[in-house]
Amino acid sequence: MANKFLTLNIGATNVVLAEYESSARGALTLLRYGVAQLAAPLDGGNAETILAPALMEIVRSTGIRPGKVNVALSGQMVFPKFAAVPMAGGSEKFEQMVRNEIEQTIPFPIDEMVCDRQVLGETEGGDTSVMIVAAKVDQVEAICAAIASVGFVPELVDVAPIALSNAVCAARPEEAGGCLVILDIGARTTSLVIVEGEKLYNRSIPVAGNAITKEISAALGCSLEEAEQVKFDKGYVSVGGVTEDEDEVADRVSKVCRAVMTRLNAEISRSINFYRSQQQGGTPTKLYLTGGTSLLPQADQFFAESLGIEVELFNPFATIAAGPAVDAEALGYDAALLGVTAGLACRENGSARFAINLLPPSLVAARAEKARIPVLAAGGVALVAALVLVMLAFNREAGEISARRDAVASRIATLSEYDRKVTEAAKSVSEAEAEARRLRGTLLERSRAVNRINVVKESLLPGMWIENWKDGKIVVRAWIDRVKDKVPAGKTIGEYVVDRLKMKGALVEAVKILDISKLGAQGRGNEAQIEQFTLEVKFK
Repeated sequence: MANKFLTLNIGATNVVLAEYESSARGALTLLRYGVAQLAAPLDGGNAETILAPALMEIVRSTGIRPGKVNVALSGQMVFPKFAAVPMAGGSEKFEQMVRNEIEQTIPFPIDEMVCDRQVLGETEGGDTSVMIVAAKVDQVEAICAAIASVGFVPELVDVAPIALSNAVCAARPEEAGGCLVILDIGARTTSLVIVEGEKLYNRSIPVAGNAITKEISAALGCSLEEAEQVKFDKGYVSVGGVTEDEDEVADRVSKVCRAVMTRLNAEISRSINFYRSQQQGGTPTKLYLTGGTSLLPQADQFFAESLGIEVELFNPFATIAAGPAVDAEALGYDAALLGVTAGLACRENGSARFAINLLPPSLVAARAEKARIPVLAAGGVALVAALVLVMLAFNREAGEISARRDAVASRIATLSEYDRKVTEAAKSVSEAEAEARRLRGTLLERSRAVNRINVVKESLLPGMWIENWKDGKIVVRAWIDRVKDKVPAGKTIGEYVVDRLKMKGALVEAVKILDISKLGAQGRGNEAQIEQFTLEVKFK
């Protein structure tokens, strides 16, 4: 029988929600998926206001119904540790030694952490190699609470690099015995994972897509938003040599991309050398690229030449089918963002090699309590039945009919009371859900308003300010002498601001100038010192 389930990857700048189906034989099919940008970097304190609206956006756009979900946290939120632990003394002694490793290496008290471990085989010295993963319990609980506020129920909490390792091993079982490098180049960090048989090594490198954007911004003298758009439109990784691009901007951007990738390559080489010397690992035979920044043209060629190994863009859907509701063309681009969700899906069909679960103790206890309810109910029914039988035995002389009548009447009264309580509880739940929907709508509207204000502010130059904003009409004033040198020839100040707003195509649908006037400034003579113009902006 086919089994449908949900997977959720929480990244640094976006979230990816995917619905999969596993057949009776374990074959996976991607049914639907959605990607949403986070309004701000995620942490435990803002999960409710940042994560919940993003999930709601995906639910609305894809039609995915909330339910039980496997979650993956970003590698930045966890503390990985690899240790060699002696097995002498039995399982209890082994667990105590693992706990000692956690207390000595994790920079927080152990009672503030949620931890899990995976045995990775034996070292050359005969000890047990253990991977330990820990995260701050308050952050994980806050994220799980934000997920639950939208109607989802976290079933397990994995870590993105480990889930990605499961996806690669399941998709390439013929290569899983060799030494494979997985490079997930995201926005804020790059996750490096080395998988070799039972061995696994993971490291987070603070060089990724945002570093390229900042370097482009500095090289071209433009804003970060403009640099991000230039990177998307013209970015590629220069393969070196003396050749130059005919497009001067593209040529400069390609060299910036190469410089950042060269720094990343140095960190990769250092990590591989550490793995080989400290973990007695082998020489990597292949590198799999994934993550949004891995889509930069010629990135695979750059790493192949720099590291001297075969490089391939990882596509989990070479072995996972796509359902009829999935846009095949969009999936070809988004596959780089869905590798972690594919690894989470492997936890459901039994093909996962590594199994970490950082589900907070409070949720584990709640789930266990929920599981006990049917058992307690069955015990209660059995007890009631036994008492009824005893009562009938003692009152048989008084008449079986009378006893049964009394038992039925008592049961009816009890069930009536339960029915009343259930009705009241259902009403309370309905009211709470309505209030939750209202609050979520308010949060979403507030986030939308902040984004719109930021878009307009970022489009203004120093020396400009918003004088008035009502019903999509925005009055802007500017000191002419402060901004005229920054406006391209042939453009008015207002036209230049319109051009900058149009570059925000993801949020702005249309913009036009309604009127322009010049004003004198008090105390500065009668000459026009201020230019005032009114914009009409239509947001998406």
